[in-house]
Amino acid sequence: MTRIFLAIVGAAYLILAAWCAILPETTSNSVGFTLQPGAGQSEFLTVYGGLQVAIGLAFLWPLYRPSDIALPLFLCVLIHGCLVVFRTLSFGLYSGVPGTTIALAATEWMIFIGAAILSWRRR
Repeated sequence: MTRIFLAIVGAAYLILAAWCAILPETTSNSVGFTLQPGAGQSEFLTVYGGLQVAIGLAFLWPLYRPSDIALPLFLCVLIHGCLVVFRTLSFGLYSGVPGTTIALAATEWMIFIGAAILSWRRR
């Protein structure tokens, strides 16, 4: 069950990374970013493309090494716990948050809760 959960989350990160790399203008606009030529484009590709690939591969690792599940699951809880804290904080600090961002927040909460439950059940 845990490997399947992590594989789904990992695959989602790889899909998001591809979307960011192939259609950066579309992706960035959907979350409220305006890409500045050069530096902004490079930063978006690196962080939203490269970092998401790394995260996706970390979550897919247990498919390659089934016994190595504890660290990817811990990383899933840690990463999504931090995303949930900062995203929730942002909702209190900023107004006019678009629907795409709210959908991302809901997804981050679902992943965090799912990973936390799976982690708790493994103890």
